[in-house]
Amino acid sequence: MIIGVPKETFPGEQRVALIPASIAALTKVKAEVVIEAGAGYAAGFSDASYKEKGARIVAQRAELFASADVILQVRGPGANAEAGPADLPLLRSGQLLIAFLDPLGSPSSVPPLAQRGVTALSMELMPRITRAQSMDALSSMATVAGYKAVLQAAQTSSHMFPMMMTAAGTIAPARILIIGVGVSGLQAIATARRLGAVVTAYDIRPAVKEQVKSLGASFLELPLETGGAEDTGGYAKAMGGEFYARQREMMAKAIAASDVVICTATVPGKRAPVLVNEEMVKGMAPGSIIVDLAAEGGGNCALTKPNRTITAHGVTIMGPVNLAATIPYHASQMYAKNIATFLLHLINKEGALQLKPEDEIVAGTLLTTGGEVVHPRVRELLGLSPAPAATG
Repeated sequence: MIIGVPKETFPGEQRVALIPASIAALTKVKAEVVIEAGAGYAAGFSDASYKEKGARIVAQRAELFASADVILQVRGPGANAEAGPADLPLLRSGQLLIAFLDPLGSPSSVPPLAQRGVTALSMELMPRITRAQSMDALSSMATVAGYKAVLQAAQTSSHMFPMMMTAAGTIAPARILIIGVGVSGLQAIATARRLGAVVTAYDIRPAVKEQVKSLGASFLELPLETGGAEDTGGYAKAMGGEFYARQREMMAKAIAASDVVICTATVPGKRAPVLVNEEMVKGMAPGSIIVDLAAEGGGNCALTKPNRTITAHGVTIMGPVNLAATIPYHASQMYAKNIATFLLHLINKEGALQLKPEDEIVAGTLLTTGGEVVHPRVRELLGLSPAPAATG
């Protein structure tokens, strides 16, 4: 089996799908790893470091795709709208592709993979079950994003975060509100607390209250009916328009009292809910900061501009996109562990790929096989009838 790792082509993407330290586990199952020249440079991994671990370096992208049985990427077609389609002609029937593919956000990108005969598995769709915890790349990247969001806020803010006793008197700590307590929100809480800020967090899922308190933050409780706010996978579910309107009304006071607001609320496959409207921005003190980690999904703040930093009503609103790629060394380290563990899960004792349709991990991530789109939710988004059961 030959595993190919091409250089990422998404604008600004600095991560790489495999790092040198991941190669040993794959060569143990008699796989050969082929790396496109320069694929790891932006993340801090030289071609020489891959060679030292037994990988083969190829100069031409087409050569890598032609020789590989398995392609591992960070952003494949669908998650790389600009440059991803250029790889489609390089993919061939029977080839296995594992990557972030954004099938729920851009379902129209999935049928071309099926037409090429590719067996595609999406890292975004990894089920949140105990067996798949070490393969959960979304959580890994959210950890990086939550950490970096706080650093960006601290660098931009007009406030110092910790309380300080100075010759000029006591400086009060910055007040930070985290909206959305998923993995990125929890990491943002932990990072802000390490920097000495006073942190409050809010989430529509009441179950996260104890997690928030365990990190030393306060939990903002709003008298809202939140039953059914969490799906079986642990993700937040979209609520109705009336719910969000009441939520914004009740949250306005907490936002106005905050020096920094970090928004992280996303719903897989749907537009991010607008939780901070323009009136709420107007209520914030001049010099306040909003970091909107939901920018790529439309933003939790009504004024957010994806991949831009703007100032509105004296408030700086940051809409970072692909924030994990700005810390590429450790983001790549985490992603490589996730994707290598996933691939090894698909390899049997004889060293051959074996996709078992009854396996919850395979069933949850499999998008295309045998020339068909097989994932039920993606088929529904495409307006297709239910597919017959996939076979391994």
